[in-house]
This record gives sequence, structure tokens and C-alpha cells, in this order.
Amino acid sequence: MAACSPFGTNNDCMQPMWHQQWLHAAHVAAVTPLGFPYTEAASLKSPSPALVPEGSLHWQPTGCQFNSFTSASLASAGSIFASLAANGLPVSWSPALACKASAGYIYIPPSLAAYGLPVSSPALALSQRCSQPPPLPPPATVTNPSSHPLSPFTTAINHSLQLAGSLSPHVGNLSFLRVIDLSGNRFHQILPPEIARLFRLRNLSLEDNSFQGELPSNLSHFSNLKFVNLKGNNFRGKIPSELGSLSKLLQLNLDSNHFTGSIPPSFGNLSSMQGASLALNNLEGIIPDELGRLSALDSLKLYYNNLSGMVPEQLYNISSLKKLSLVDNQLTGPLPRHIGSTLPNLQGLYLGRNHFFGHIPESIVNCSGLVDFDLLVNALTGPVPNNLGNLQNLDTINFGGNPLGDENGSDLTFLTSLTNCTKLRTVRFYKNHLRGVLPISIANLSTNLYLLTLHANYLTGDIPVEIGNLKNLEYLGFSENMLTGRLPDSIGKLSKLQKLYVNTNKISGNIPSSFGNLSRMLTLNLKDNFLEGTIPVSLENYSQLERLYLSYNHLSGAIPEKLAGIDSLLKQILEIPSSIESCVMLEDLNLNGNFFEGTIPSSFKKLRSIRVLNLAHNNLSGQIPKFLGELPLLGYLNLSGNNFDGEVPAEGVFTNASAFSVAGNDKLCGGIKALQLHECPKQRQKTGVHRKVVILASCAALFLLLVVASVFAVIHRRKQKKSRPSLASPLEKKYQRVSYSELVHATGGFSSTNIIGDGKYGTVYKGTLGSDDQVAVKVFKLRQRGANKTFMAEINALRNIRHRNLVRIVNSCSTIDFQGNDFKALIFEFMSNGSLESWLHPSSLESQDFKNLSLLQRINIATDVALALDYLHNQCETTVLHCDLKPSNILLDNDLTAQVGDFGLAKILLAASGESFSTDSSSICIRGTIGYVPPEYGMGGEASTHGDVYSYGILLLEMFTGKRPTDSMFTGDFNLHSFVEAALPDRVMEIIDPLLSIDIQEEVQTRRNGPRGRSSVNIEKVKKCLESILQIGLRCSADLPGERMVIADVPSELHKTTKTLSNS
Repeated sequence: MAACSPFGTNNDCMQPMWHQQWLHAAHVAAVTPLGFPYTEAASLKSPSPALVPEGSLHWQPTGCQFNSFTSASLASAGSIFASLAANGLPVSWSPALACKASAGYIYIPPSLAAYGLPVSSPALALSQRCSQPPPLPPPATVTNPSSHPLSPFTTAINHSLQLAGSLSPHVGNLSFLRVIDLSGNRFHQILPPEIARLFRLRNLSLEDNSFQGELPSNLSHFSNLKFVNLKGNNFRGKIPSELGSLSKLLQLNLDSNHFTGSIPPSFGNLSSMQGASLALNNLEGIIPDELGRLSALDSLKLYYNNLSGMVPEQLYNISSLKKLSLVDNQLTGPLPRHIGSTLPNLQGLYLGRNHFFGHIPESIVNCSGLVDFDLLVNALTGPVPNNLGNLQNLDTINFGGNPLGDENGSDLTFLTSLTNCTKLRTVRFYKNHLRGVLPISIANLSTNLYLLTLHANYLTGDIPVEIGNLKNLEYLGFSENMLTGRLPDSIGKLSKLQKLYVNTNKISGNIPSSFGNLSRMLTLNLKDNFLEGTIPVSLENYSQLERLYLSYNHLSGAIPEKLAGIDSLLKQILEIPSSIESCVMLEDLNLNGNFFEGTIPSSFKKLRSIRVLNLAHNNLSGQIPKFLGELPLLGYLNLSGNNFDGEVPAEGVFTNASAFSVAGNDKLCGGIKALQLHECPKQRQKTGVHRKVVILASCAALFLLLVVASVFAVIHRRKQKKSRPSLASPLEKKYQRVSYSELVHATGGFSSTNIIGDGKYGTVYKGTLGSDDQVAVKVFKLRQRGANKTFMAEINALRNIRHRNLVRIVNSCSTIDFQGNDFKALIFEFMSNGSLESWLHPSSLESQDFKNLSLLQRINIATDVALALDYLHNQCETTVLHCDLKPSNILLDNDLTAQVGDFGLAKILLAASGESFSTDSSSICIRGTIGYVPPEYGMGGEASTHGDVYSYGILLLEMFTGKRPTDSMFTGDFNLHSFVEAALPDRVMEIIDPLLSIDIQEEVQTRRNGPRGRSSVNIEKVKKCLESILQIGLRCSADLPGERMVIADVPSELHKTTKTLSNS
């Protein structure tokens, strides 16, 4: 038999050597442009990593004749080699092509995109003819040196290619395809409608790409389709009702896209459907009754949408249902009484963050296979069923944020029942209305339990000594109850414990030395109790400790030396009750609201790294030490609410009125003019000639000194301009240059799973630089008009400003990506508590804990934002206007300190000349966010500090009412400003955020008999405080710019509102 030539045809090659062809492609972009129409069971899917050398593509034809090419008029399969080589790709070719005992390979390292072959390049569209398959040929070997033997019938592309581009319409030529799996790439643009030609297709998986546009309605042509997975893309528009005609469909996953509209009722025709997931979209409307016809359904996930109305009764009658997730919608209605009888196979029930009401049905215990039970944050009332122990497979139970309880003091008997659930791992009953003595039986809960929280209830009695039996506990929360007695020594047996919250109770006695055994402790919160004695030396074992809260107790003595030097605490120590001088690396110290007396100790001179010092609301007295003005890095100082007297220093931090506060110290005098304090009394001086001589000599010396100082000041200023002192953060110093490839690695290839924000001009990704430095990476959408200008605006606004309440930029990256496209990104320090938007209007599924901000937390955040604006407007060398102040642009760090970010519309005013700099015309501010833009901008007015103040006023009203300025209730001339104005002063409690209202009522009720009788908080004081805050918001958001407040006055005005809460 004649040999087969790779560059010609031979009749002896007509006998095909293939048994079954597969095109394995986690990254199939390299194959799709070539357009191979594979036959029979051909498929596109992910390879086994063990089969493929790193960074290579292997193609192995298997014995069919290649007789035509639709492009380049090439005559044989050898042209594949020629075509790839012509595109600059290094390839190697095994000469024997598809003959009886051998096979050919193509090797392409390491990424097609890196060698300039576009994913959307025209296909070569081979056609091939095969007869019946003969026996399998022996294995062949890849020709390049780094390769190894493969199955002779495998075509694969390595997982690591991370290809990008568009999917070629020529994929529609692969008419015999049954499986397409292109998951985990970076394909974008639309899904080509030609894909609908693949009528044999059974499995379509495009998960985790960036496909966009609307879903083609002709997907209904896939009459044999059984599996569809389009999760994690950017599809938009309505879900095509035509999908309801895919009668063989078994699984449908459209998670994590941007679909809008309602769920098509036609889905009720998918009689074979077993699993449907439409979660994490923007769907609205009701859940169609027709879904109740899906009798084979075992999983339905609709969480994180805007669905409303009642859940159809028919849905609760699908007996095959195992998982039902409706979390984070606007659904309402009672839970069916017989839910346990109609859903006997249920394993996961997730109904959290909706508006379900009524009682928890006792029939739920008939769901004997139930593993996860989530009713978080609804309006469910009544007792917790006492027979939950029948759910012996239960792993997770979360009833937090419901007003559960029967108010007869026996609300906790269900805990005894739960001791029968031996597989239980997490128990969450927080912010309920549960009452009674904490039963000893709680210690008999599952030994697998790692999380137990009963936070914010009305629990009484002691913490059972037997709690030490729960040896696998990592999180234990009893805070904000009315527990008494001592902290049990047995807690020290919980060797895996990482977070312990017992704050805001009536616990007395000493902190047990056995707590030192908790070597994995990250957060210890014992504040607001009656604890006494010293801090145990054994706590020095807390080498990983991040947060320590011990304020509002009767503790005494010094901090153990080694505890003060724990590295992880250097930037995180909050509210500790004694000396801190040994923490020479400390950057942030908050001793606010304790009972410290006496003077500020001279040992504070040693805090040379301190940046933030808060000693407010103690009983400190004496003069304010001048050495505080000599601390080189101190940028914020709060001494308010003490008993200091004498002169306020005027050096260092004391030269900037927005950087320190001494309010509430009535005996102070002097200081800078902005404080408006009276002058300090002058000492009496001797009269006579001697006095005159002294005065003349002093004046002469002073004049000479001024001349010399002026000369040095000019020289010093010039030097400053040339080389400013570095205020760089550790991250800035560590990452002085960041490359595109580092950002790709840090963000998982800019994976959609790492997106934490998405706006008009950029997408923000969470990333990790190095081994563990978390950052936020803002990648600009340079195809969007104006994106380049917003990038420059942020760079110009942020490069020369430093303030604790402004986001800190780590670095920027302006380069080209792997495809040769322009790339621009900013890298910021990561803010672990997200944006203010997510707290005011919670909708995220990421956090299972109930997110709410207390009254004081909201005031503190409002103060932080005001301080940031005051710095931008009044303390910078050139005035900076933010122009887009809104909740989503305010980020919160670990301790909920606010930092203002997103300077994409910022405008810099050059004060000396009256000119301005921005990346666009002055109208750039008009493109701020609707609802927050001042009225004068809409009429062509110039951007000004008054405009930022207006946005701040609207923000303040939103923070305390919980209503967006764009709420549907506001139409015509009726807006958020007029809504609040009409309600003051008599109806203030009617308009505040419902979550804040609940928190205030609980606080007032709890504090009525709280620790040490600190129940000075009463509802009338709260009303007065809220009225004052809302008045500030109204004054800032006045229609006329000249009637608005000056931002420099806002922090002190807000501080006065907190005084309202404590003054009798």
C-alpha cells in the first residue's frame, strides 16, 4: 500500500481509522476558526489535564479524507500546517497523516491569541467523508520534545490558554457536534445565531465567559438539547419564551447574567426539566403558576432577583423537589401549613431575605432529608417548632432577623430538640425576640457544630459551663442579650474558637486565664459588661488576634507587653482599657467611650507611627499635651467630650481644623482661629523701663527671626515641590510597579466571579497581589466614550491627596493587553465591608449575616464623608470637586470607617487663577448620578463646592430614611428633600429607615435595664437627634447654592447631635 502524503490524497487513505472523535476544548478558540466539521459523536469539551502538555494545542486527524477547503484553495490537510505557519505560529507536523497505523499532530505553544491569530478569523471549513469505523489504531506520539503519548482519538486544547475574542459563526458548520463545552474562557460579543444549525447538539456549556447581547431566540431549533449552561456571562434582555419548546431539556442554568423581564410561562412546557437555575439576574414579576407543571423538577434556584408576589401553591406540590432557593427577592405570603407533606424529598429550603410572614409550619419536620433550612430576614412570628429535632440530617439552620418568640419565657425549648440533630454544623438565631434562660442542653448540640449565634435576643441566666463540650466551635455569639454570671473557664477548652462575641450583657468577674488556650482567636469582643480585674497575661498566646474589644468594663492594670506587640493587632487595636505605650508600631488607636481619668500620659510620645488617635468621651483632664502636635504621622485626633482645659496647641495636627476635634471641652482656649475659642488670659508683666527694653529687644529679635524664617520657608517650599515627603502606604511601597500579567493573575484572569462593582466606565475586581495582599482593581472600559478621560481624572485627583477618609490608590497600570489593546486600570486598597450602598440597600447573597447600621454608625460614616469633602474643598493645595457623591462611591473598611472613592468625574479648581482643570468641559459634572446632581448643573451652572454639598445633603437624607432619591414614590416636584421637609419635626420616626427604627426600638428597650444603668438613651432624645441630622441634610440640599451649608461646619454639627443622646 502506498504511503499517505500529508500534502496530497491517496485512495488507500479513504478507509477511515477513527472509532470516535472528540474535540476537547476548554479553550476551543484555536480550533473553531479552522472550522473542522467533525462527524458522529464529535464534541467540544474540556480535556483531561494529564493528557496535554502545558500551553499546547494538539490536533489528531483519524483517517478520513480531507478533499476540499473553502478558503485559500488548499487541497489537503497539510494546509492546516501552512495556514498556522502563515499566521506566525510555531508549529510542528508529523508527516504521516491519518493512515492505518499513525496519526498527525499539530503543536501550537502557548496561546493562539499571543501569536496574532484572531479567534474570529475566517474558517478553513474542511469537509470530510468517512465510512464505517474500523478497529482502533495504535497510539501516536506528539512530535514536539515536551509532549507525550495521547489517546489516538483525542483532540485537546490545554486549560491554561485563557483565550479571548468572539466565537466564529463558522461553528455552525460543525453539523455533527453533540457537545460544546467552552467554559472558562474569555469569549465576548454576541453568541452567533449560526450556532442554532447544530441540530444534533445535546450539551451546550458556555459558563464563565463574557458573551453579551440578547440570547438568540432560534436556540429553540436545538430539538435534541438536554443541557444548557450559560452561567457567568453578560447576556441581557428578556429570556426568550421560545426556550419553552426544548421538550428534551433536562438542565437549564442562566445564573449570573443580566436578564430582565419576567420568567416565561412557556417554561411550564419543559416537562422533562430536572433542574432550573435563573439566579443572580434582574428578573421581576411573579413566579408563573405554570412552573408547577414541572413534575420532574428536583432543583429550582431563583435567588437574587426582584421577583414579587406569592409563591404559586402548585410549586409547593412538586413532590420530586429537593432544592428550592428563592433568597433575596420581594416574595411574600405565608408558608403552606402542609409543606412537609407535599415536599417530602426536600433537602435544601432557602427563603431568606424576602417578606414571608406567619408561623413556621410544624409539618416541615416531615421533610426528613432536609439538610439546609434558611429563613433569614423575613417577618415570621410565633414560636420556633419544638420538633425540629426530627430533622436528623440537618446541617444548617438560619432563622436570623425574624421576630420569632411566644413571649412566655419558654422560647428556647427548641434548642433541646435540636440536640437530636447530630449532623448540625451551623445554628443562627440572631435578632429574634427569643426570651428565657439559656438551657444547659445547648451544650449537648452536635459535636460537629462550628458556628452558634444567638446574638441580639432577650436571653437571661448564665452561660452554661458545659459549653466547653462543643469542641469544634469556631464562632460563638451571645452578644446583646441580658446574660449574667461569669465567663465559664470551660470556654478555654474550645481550642478551635476563632471569634467570640459576648459583648453588651451583664457578665461580671474576671476574664478567665484559660482564655489564653484559644490560640486561634481572631476576634474577642467582651465590651460593655461588668468585667473587672486585669487582662490575663495568658492572652499573649493570641498570635493571630486581629480585633480586641474590652471597653465599657471595670478592667484595670496594664496591657500585657507581648499582647501589645502582636503584629496582627498593630493596625487593628480598638477600645482597650489601659496603657498602650509599648505599641510603638500602632497606627490606629480608638479608646472612645471609656472611663479613663487623669491626663494623657507622656508615654504617648512613643507612638511615632500613630495616624489615628481617638480619646473622645472619657473623663480625661488637664492640658492637651503639645507633643501630640509633634507626632509625625498623626492625621486625625479626637479629644471631644472630655474635661481638658488650657490652651489648644497650634502645631502639627492642630493646624488643620478638619483633622482634629476638641468639642465638648468647655474650658479650652486659644488654638487656631477656625476653632473660634476665646483667647487665653495673658500673664501679668512688670512695668517700667525694664519692660520697655524687653519689649523693644523682643520686637527686634522677632523681626530678625521672621526675616530668617521667611527665607528658609521659601527654600523649604521649593524643596517640597521638588520632593514631597512620602506618605505611601505599605502596599504602595511594596507594589511600585504592577504589570498587566500580574493583574491577570491577581484577578483570576478578570474572572466574573471576582467582580465587586460594575459601572459605566469601569469594572472593579477583587484581587490578590503577591501571596495575600487583597486589592481592588478598577479596569476601565476604554471602548466606552469618556472612559479614558475618567481614568485621567482619577489619576489627577488622587495622586497628590492623602486623607484617612479618601480611598488610597496603590498604583495604576497603563499598558497593552495580550491582544495588543490599550489597557488602563487603577489598583486600590481593598475595603472588606464593601460600599455604603450595600448596607443601606442590602441585596447581596454573599453575606449570610444580617447587615444593618446602627444610629451611631450612620452618624460616624456621615462625619467621615463630611471630613473627606472638607479636605478636598478646603485643605488641598488646589480645590478638588468630587462631582459624583453617592452611596456606591463610599467604601467601608474593617471598622466601618468611610472612605470616599471613584473620582472619575472629579474636577480640580486652581484657586490662584480661578481656572479649572478636568478631563472634559465643565459639563462633566452634569453626568453625575441622577438624584444626586444639584439643580444648577442641569441649567448649565458651573461645577462648584456647593454642588458637592448638595450631593452630600441628599446622601445624608438617604442614609437616615433608607429611601433612594430615585425611588418611584418621587415624581414631579415631590422629591426626597420635600418628603423629609414635610415630615419634620412631628413625624420624624415615621420616615426613618425601617431597619434603623427597629434597631433604635431594640436599643431603647435593652438599655432600659442595661449595664450600669447606662439607659440615658430614650426615644425623645433619639427623635431630637434624628431631627437635627435631617435638618443638616435639608440645609445641605437646599435648591439655591448660596443657602447650603459650608461643608467645614458639618462635622461639628453632626457631633452636636451625638451630644443630644447623652445629655439629660
